[in-house]
Amino acid sequence: MLLQRIVASVLLLACLGLALMAWPYQAAFSYEPVGPRAFPLLMLGLMGVALLYMVFRPAPIKHSEDEPPLDRETLTKIGICVVLLLVFAGTFEPLGFIVSSILIGVPMARLYGGRWLPSVAIISLMSVALYMLFDRLMDVPLPLGLLDILEN
Repeated sequence: MLLQRIVASVLLLACLGLALMAWPYQAAFSYEPVGPRAFPLLMLGLMGVALLYMVFRPAPIKHSEDEPPLDRETLTKIGICVVLLLVFAGTFEPLGFIVSSILIGVPMARLYGGRWLPSVAIISLMSVALYMLFDRLMDVPLPLGLLDILEN
């Protein structure tokens, strides 16, 4: 119980620090009605409210039988997921959305029990479909990176 409150407090401090960093942000241009500052502040606000509840809640969280235990294997998977997401953030611009999504998505699927062929096929199709959805339909530009030669 004490460990949960300590972790929630540390995350609450991180949210506060990120909110202070995001507050003065002003973009030179904005294609969104509320601007680029509103979304991070809204997410940080919601996280902060949830973390405040976790810090001051009266009773500990009870785990049920169907939840995985927080053992070494689960913590290892969480650590690998965090590393994969950091690699995704680092390769997003140079490799592009599609390539970096496939590069990170396949190991993530394999980490949670996916087979090779379905993982590669589904992640590849999802990466292309999400690129088309965001870039073409929603007009949110995503980088093509290595596949830049395909764009006309």
